[in-house]
Amino acid sequence: MSAIVVINGHPDGSSHRLCHALASAYQEAASAAGHTVTRIDVAELDFSLLRTQQEFEAGTPNADIKSAQNAIRMAHHIVLIYPLWLGTMPALLKGFLEQLFRPGFAFEYTSSKVPKKLLSGRSVRIVITMGMPALAYRWFFFAHSLRSLERNILKFAGLGPIHSTIFGGIETASDGKRKQWLGQMAELGKIAG
Repeated sequence: MSAIVVINGHPDGSSHRLCHALASAYQEAASAAGHTVTRIDVAELDFSLLRTQQEFEAGTPNADIKSAQNAIRMAHHIVLIYPLWLGTMPALLKGFLEQLFRPGFAFEYTSSKVPKKLLSGRSVRIVITMGMPALAYRWFFFAHSLRSLERNILKFAGLGPIHSTIFGGIETASDGKRKQWLGQMAELGKIAG
């Protein structure tokens, strides 16, 4: 069985958000399948935004960030769920990732100037919700923000393989479609995928 970290990156902590329901469906199914699941709801965390390179490189993460880092250190699989806002992840989630993926945790500077990746051996599932159709995001916009997240943050730290699931047209989706999405998340939770 796997150790899994589910990160709900929606900045609104209200339980009626689709991201919350998707995270819960995954978490419940994974737990029922015998996996160990740690859930992180970014909206409930207390952290400041980084403002300087010095803070990023030498600052001390607070207790919430340290706790998230410890959970990820122990994880085999990470699930990151968030809504697409203005073409990318919400600012609060970006601020969380900046705090989280610091030198010494995600990577380490070396004398060869090629950073050492410190999070290798962990798979990732990215789940994005959005108003536009998923195909439009993938093919017309080339999933630009998803690709940036994969390449510039996750792979840079050694995470992989990375898989993605996109749920588009959420504002106009029927109850049946939403149930289908929740079922899909539950299936992924069972297999830690």
